[in-house]
Amino acid sequence: MQLNDNIPARILIVEDEPAVSKVMQLRLESFGHVVCEIFPSGDEAVAAMEKSQPDLVIMDIKIKGGMDGIETAAVIRARYEVPIIFLTSFADDKLLKRAKATEPFDYIIKPYEGKQLHIAVEMALYKHRVDRERRQLIAELQDALAKVKKLSGLLPICASCKKIRDDSGYWDQVDAYIQKHSEAEFTHSICPECMKKLYPELSFGPSK
Repeated sequence: MQLNDNIPARILIVEDEPAVSKVMQLRLESFGHVVCEIFPSGDEAVAAMEKSQPDLVIMDIKIKGGMDGIETAAVIRARYEVPIIFLTSFADDKLLKRAKATEPFDYIIKPYEGKQLHIAVEMALYKHRVDRERRQLIAELQDALAKVKKLSGLLPICASCKKIRDDSGYWDQVDAYIQKHSEAEFTHSICPECMKKLYPELSFGPSK
């Protein structure tokens, strides 16, 4: 997937008119992007998605094969996290309603100008990148919050043995409880004060 604005996007075109797809390829390449594949049918496009790994798909709605562009987009969106731009010669209400269900990033009405294509492509890539970063940030924050919650609030601790009671009512040693509720690990040693109490026969220097 495209990581930033300096990396050319890999774009897959689904268009059954060779002249149209060729002009589009030349324009996309003039924008600095790479056309990784061109297919005339939805079936071929879906079959190639895993290998091609495009950053963007430009899909004509009226294409050859068993699926039209909208059906093809629905299959791709269900399997892959990739933005899709629809290309069409007309756009009636019924068609738009079907297309909206696949959550496309934009529409381009043929005939179109190079500037229209450029803006649609750059905006689709930008919105997809921002959305992906936002979802990643939310996931990281939720994970961090879950970890904080595990060690927040009041912890019932025995005044004598210092064990902590967990949510199930069991009493654990402090180190065992922390290990269960965090990613902390412990190494065990004996502090100087405990060493004096446990092994008074050993000689020690001044306490620090």
